[in-house]
Amino acid sequence: MKLEVEAVTVSVVDEHAEIRKLAAQVAEEVYAPMAEELDVTRTPISLEERKRLGDLGFLGIAHPERFGGSNAPLSQALAVIEEFAKVCRPAAFQVFESNTGPAQVINHLGTEEQRERLLPDIITGDKTMAVAISEPDAGSAATDARTTARPVGEGFVVNGAKRWISNGGEADHYLVYARLSDAPGAKGIGAIIVDKTMPGVSFGVPERLMGFRGIPSADVMFDDVLVPKENVVVPAGEFSSLFGAFSIERMGNATMSLAIGQAALDKTLAYVQQREQFGKQLVEFQSIQMMVADMVLQVEAARLLVERAASSVKNGIPDALQVSLAKCTANEMAKKVTDLAIQVHGGNGYTEEYGLERLHRDSHGWAIAGGTPSMQRIRIVSEVLGRRFDQRR
Repeated sequence: MKLEVEAVTVSVVDEHAEIRKLAAQVAEEVYAPMAEELDVTRTPISLEERKRLGDLGFLGIAHPERFGGSNAPLSQALAVIEEFAKVCRPAAFQVFESNTGPAQVINHLGTEEQRERLLPDIITGDKTMAVAISEPDAGSAATDARTTARPVGEGFVVNGAKRWISNGGEADHYLVYARLSDAPGAKGIGAIIVDKTMPGVSFGVPERLMGFRGIPSADVMFDDVLVPKENVVVPAGEFSSLFGAFSIERMGNATMSLAIGQAALDKTLAYVQQREQFGKQLVEFQSIQMMVADMVLQVEAARLLVERAASSVKNGIPDALQVSLAKCTANEMAKKVTDLAIQVHGGNGYTEEYGLERLHRDSHGWAIAGGTPSMQRIRIVSEVLGRRFDQRR
């Protein structure tokens, strides 16, 4: 294996080299120039740019052909997500959301009518869908959710509030985890689709987050929202299937972190061979070599675990243990590697000009989203031992 500044990877053969090359070219030419502006103004990419991603086929990579997708392996979508996320996370988020987000729950668990109604517009970029799980008093403890969807006549009435919803206020549809029955804990929770335009749906003030600045985040409130019964995706009692499908989103999350770490490493490998101090390149100093070596080790370890998790996919769903290993490692790697990159760049690393502070801010966001590293560790032990642990005792 030969390490190169442009792309450090342990893969002997990249099965998706062609689409990865196309994604990298589009990301660099079209979306990289707008990345800083989106961050500064805290705005998402425009509808026109989202539809461009759809026209190029990036939003339907892992979806069935009959809905306009490519029916390609999940690993191909992850390769595209990585290339976009290296330079523009708001653009990468659109590819992430359509290929690994709630649209995949519809694809795997929804009815054929729901797929036909929702997936084509998501794949073209005309519409988007967000997942609404967390609540003010139910973050990691998702089974403590209080949002309800009560049966009334030919539909359900949804009441409650969701917090930290990525794309909140921007998305057209919301896959809402709610209590569809009075059964306690996870037994009462299912999922229902709520449209942005339905009476009773409202949104909080956009969050001013440390990172994720081109990815909107806001509370979503439901006040007696009448939803047709055809919008129930998963009935009460099938919470485990929801979180099985959610493993796909965690794979996308791990890939976003991998991309952030890789981007920081690529910038650093170039910098230490260009910047001179005391009459020689930075890379000539042993202390710099130690930091760069740690960065390479951590990025490569995360990449191996992400690739292994991607290869574990069966019937469209990756192995839960492999996903937790990959997500936990990649999330923590991105935070550490971006921090080391800032140190190696010195004062330059602390400026906005080099983009490292943006990478570092975003790295923390992906480590929180989709289940923190602490929660992934609990899942790892649970999966390894084949046991469930009650955190309430």
